[in-house]
Amino acid sequence: MLDRRSFLVRGTLATLTAGAMPRMAFARAATQKRFVFIIQRGAADGIGTVMPVGDPAHAAVRQSFAEDASAGAKLDGMFTLHQGLSKAAQLYRQRQALFIHAVASPYRDRSHFDGQNVLETGGASAYQVRDGWMNRLLDLLPRDGARAIAVSATMPAALRGGNEVASYAPSVLPDASDDLLQRVTMLYQGDAQLYALWSEALSVRGLVGDQSEHAGRESAATGRLAAQLLLPADGARIAMIETGGWDTHSGQRARLAGGLKNLDSMLAALQLGLGAAWQETLVLVATEFGRTVTVNGTGGTDHGTGAAAMLFGGRVRGGRVIADWPGIAAAQLYEGRDLRPTARLDDVITGALSAHFGLDPDRVGTALFPALSGRAPTSGLVA
Repeated sequence: MLDRRSFLVRGTLATLTAGAMPRMAFARAATQKRFVFIIQRGAADGIGTVMPVGDPAHAAVRQSFAEDASAGAKLDGMFTLHQGLSKAAQLYRQRQALFIHAVASPYRDRSHFDGQNVLETGGASAYQVRDGWMNRLLDLLPRDGARAIAVSATMPAALRGGNEVASYAPSVLPDASDDLLQRVTMLYQGDAQLYALWSEALSVRGLVGDQSEHAGRESAATGRLAAQLLLPADGARIAMIETGGWDTHSGQRARLAGGLKNLDSMLAALQLGLGAAWQETLVLVATEFGRTVTVNGTGGTDHGTGAAAMLFGGRVRGGRVIADWPGIAAAQLYEGRDLRPTARLDDVITGALSAHFGLDPDRVGTALFPALSGRAPTSGLVA
């Protein structure tokens, strides 16, 4: 029998998790080059995505997660790509996909909100910079006077700033914040009945929510829509797509597999929709921070530091994994728990965008990441 308390718990979760469609924002510029930033909100597990199977500690520290490598695509002697990224593996074989591992923004704490703010604004710390690096990128590109257009429930911080971006909000509810769900879990821990119901509901969400066939269709539809807006001669040139569900505190294997499969569907639809324009397109996939190396007691991982970033496109110098690998044995971890960052995400972004748009790397770094010092833009990412 479904009593009032049970109804409230399950009804609240259903409301919070409605509207899983990824959100997009677009901007126009007078160039035939296209750039798409896909943000993985929630801290995606880079070690579970690009698996370091050649690390002697991998099997022991990742436990059952290591089994996923058996069906994945072998990238080189060290890394294997998760099987959910089959299209990405094909692009890798075609040398149109590049993975950068053990990478991070300057942020070193573990708050989603602060980490995403640093990632999107290009600051050295949260809320240090008010506008977004993608908005500042528009200042570096040829302009044709066209307005920007956004398709998003809210304007992402990366595109906020002095350059005008018109917006359209789809009629869906926003995704539930994983931080919010975790706080509700903690709130219910003192009530045996509610905690049991909430835990059951979260398990169902993890198994069928983000991994559902519906979510896969929505991801592919997002990729097709992005292509339609980027393809015309007078269309958008800068796009941002927001994806969620990467905060895998529990039941990670199923949730990560579903999320990566959805991301893969989006990439496949985007490439197909762009056709020949794919040769002039650069796609960046990145997250605010990574996850812990070891698995927790609920089959998940907690907030970490080092992560993996991905580059796709017709001119990407792909077929490689770039990593100054720090190792994942206990003595090699950052603060005894996380993948130690050995590459700066701002240097990756600066190097990739300067090569893609034919701009001076120093100028790009200064404009996009004005609060950061010691710049060393990563070269050789894009032809």
